[in-house]
Amino acid sequence: MDRGRLEAFSDGVFAVAITLLALNLFLAGPGHGPLLRQVADHWPSFVAYLISFFMIGVIWVNHHALVRNIAIVDRTLLFLNLALLLFVVLIPFATGTMAMYLTAGDLDAKVATAMYGAVFEAMGLSFAAIFAWTLHEGRTHQAVPAKARRSAWWRFTVGNLVYALAIVVAFVSAPVALGIIGLVAVYYVFERTPA
Repeated sequence: MDRGRLEAFSDGVFAVAITLLALNLFLAGPGHGPLLRQVADHWPSFVAYLISFFMIGVIWVNHHALVRNIAIVDRTLLFLNLALLLFVVLIPFATGTMAMYLTAGDLDAKVATAMYGAVFEAMGLSFAAIFAWTLHEGRTHQAVPAKARRSAWWRFTVGNLVYALAIVVAFVSAPVALGIIGLVAVYYVFERTPA
């Protein structure tokens, strides 16, 4: 299989996932109170949408940066990429669930937010697995220099550690955990994945 098919399939999945996020945005409509109150009452959905939209966007940008350097596509890479896409497609479900329960303040809110963090943790680990695959000789057009590998691993590790922290924090405060996950999105907007 050539790299173009891998990228095209992945791009399609990213596009579907980012589009599905919007399905979680809804208002009851006329007859259910003033529009501004309805919007204010659904703030978790809008905040979760923004965070998840940027996370999927950042994953897509970094996926593109990583994949454009790949010289060969083998069966292992295809399955690693499928694992990444599995968790990308779960992001809309986790987003909607978390937004629905966030303001309840009960155990369900904490579990839903921890689940949201867990989806990002799994996505981050699967992305790191693809990066690890690229480090073997001959798999990329331009190898990541040995000196740069340590800093590259650190960049992957930071996000995964923060996601793990957010999962733990979710059982104390779901809104704080959501904020932590949002900070990871901001971090990866400005941090570059090695290519």
